Amino acid sequence: MAKSSGGSGTVIIKKYANRRLYNTETSSYITLDHLAVMTREGRDFKVIDAKTEDDITHNVLTQIIMEEETRGQTMLPVSFLRQLIALYGDSMQSMVPQYLEASMDAFRRNQTQFRAALEGAFAGGPFAEIAKRNMEMFEAAASAFKPKNGEAPGTPVDEPAGRDNEVAALKAQLAGLQAQIDKLSG
Repeated sequence: MAKSSGGSGTVIIKKYANRRLYNTETSSYITLDHLAVMTREGRDFKVIDAKTEDDITHNVLTQIIMEEETRGQTMLPVSFLRQLIALYGDSMQSMVPQYLEASMDAFRRNQTQFRAALEGAFAGGPFAEIAKRNMEMFEAAASAFKPKNGEAPGTPVDEPAGRDNEVAALKAQLAGLQAQIDKLSG
């Protein structure tokens, strides 16, 4: 579980028989989407069954992953899922959780180091402005394919004409960057 970065300590979430989740910190009912946001923000929480007081955090986190996967946010390849299922009941099963956790920690560290190295490599040099524009274009392109709040994945973000205008603007920016690169290397 991620370390708590906001608020103090572990937030207790109670899950009732009617499947409702109650955040004891804010004294309000929440959804699995709220828990997903809390996870992305690094908030530490524990989900307990309101009746039995059992810790069901693992089950709820697994449910969040399943919902993300069914929304088209697939991150787990079929081959990985097959391999993971095959490890249940295997003599190595007890080692898998620690291995996966260590692998994910290493991935996060590498991701942070890569971002820092990329920013440092282009900071202040002649390519700083080009790198900045490339990142802006990448973010604009990525956001063009993200559904807006309340829209189902796959729903067109804008009307076709609006999307055509965005694509044309991105192509123009890309052509401008290519011209700058040609000028710098020529």
